[in-house]
Amino acid sequence: MNTSAMSKLLPVMILLLVTVIFAGCGGKTQETIMTPASETASEPKPTTGGEGNMRVTSTAFQDNGPIPEKYARQGAGGDNVSIPLWWTDAPEGAKSFAFAMVDTSARNWVHWLVINIPVKTTSIIEGASGKSMPEGSKELTNTFGEIGYGGPQPPPSSGVHDYVTTIYALNVAGLDLPQQISYDDFLQALDGKVLAKASITGTFSR
Repeated sequence: MNTSAMSKLLPVMILLLVTVIFAGCGGKTQETIMTPASETASEPKPTTGGEGNMRVTSTAFQDNGPIPEKYARQGAGGDNVSIPLWWTDAPEGAKSFAFAMVDTSARNWVHWLVINIPVKTTSIIEGASGKSMPEGSKELTNTFGEIGYGGPQPPPSSGVHDYVTTIYALNVAGLDLPQQISYDDFLQALDGKVLAKASITGTFSR
């Protein structure tokens, strides 16, 4: 092949290479681009030696039931409205709450991390993230790289994903954590401080 023909084909070859690379990435909004936590993240055990009577519910979905579309991210057809939560029977001695919402089907992809929730708080209203969170609480950065809530947005045709939200009753009034922290480090920071915890699981698929 002569030099003239090669010079004409070179731009086409570069364009094809870029297209293949981009297709392989699938876009930065999928739950497969940023590196989530390890699959073996160790949940802190309650210091009381048991789970206690603490319970958490949501008016948006039943435990192990589907999460309605409006709570998903825009890329999954939703409005990214943060889910409402309600918890009861916190143990005596609790001084604050923290919670995490992670996709356990995607290597513990973090959707919502909140710390320093006042002990008198028993609920988070729908759409509270970034707008009307309990005074004093702090929303951390999720795996999407955003502060606050990031709704479900699993890759298309990846099956049903489990989104587990866990409320932790802590024996400390607050945690001094950086804005951006890995899920593993978040759990490590809770070690020895959890009096009780309770979880609710919602599902979502595309």
